[in-house]
Amino acid sequence: MDLTGKFLIAMPGMGDPRFEHSVIAVCAHSDEGAMGLIINKPLPTPAFSDLLESLDIERPGADIRFDQPILFGGPVETGRGFVLHSPDWTTGEGQMEVTDRLRMTGTRDILEDIAMGRGPNQALMALGYAGWGPGQLEEEILDNGWLTAESDADLALDAEHETKWVRALEGMGIDPRTLSAAAGHA
Repeated sequence: MDLTGKFLIAMPGMGDPRFEHSVIAVCAHSDEGAMGLIINKPLPTPAFSDLLESLDIERPGADIRFDQPILFGGPVETGRGFVLHSPDWTTGEGQMEVTDRLRMTGTRDILEDIAMGRGPNQALMALGYAGWGPGQLEEEILDNGWLTAESDADLALDAEHETKWVRALEGMGIDPRTLSAAAGHA
C-alpha cells in the first residue's frame, strides 16, 4: 500500500488531540514509514511576514500574497518549515512531487521567491510534520484512526482551513454527523 499523494482524514475517535479533525496530505509513504503535512490547523503565530523577518528574508513591499496563517504541519520537528504548493514553481533541490498538482519544498529559496513575488501561484506554509515509522500508519488505519481518500489540490491549498475536514469527508460522500468514534471489525 502506497499512500503518497492521498489524504488522511482523522476519525472522531482518533484519541490524539493533536490530530483531532485533521486532514493530512501524505507526502511520502514507503516500507520505511510515512510523512505528511496537516493542512487544516492554523497556528496563532507566527504570520508569514514574521517568519520572513525572523529569517532575515527581505521583501519588497508590505503586500505579500501569501501573508496567511502558518499551519501546524504536525508534531515532528516543529521548528522546521515546509511549503505545500502548486507545481508552477520548481527548483533543483529540496522539492518533492506529491501528486501531479502538489509539490512540497523544504528549502529557504521558496520562501525568498514567495517574498519577492516569484513563488508558486498557490502555497501553504507549515511548521513541523506528521511522521510514522514502518507499519505504524497502516496499524493506525486498521485501528480506525484514519480514513484514506484521494487528494484534492484545490482543497489542500485553499485558505478555508476550518472547513477542510468536513469538506474532505463530504468529498468522499460521507456525512460527518454519521461517523462513530467506536472502532469495529467485521
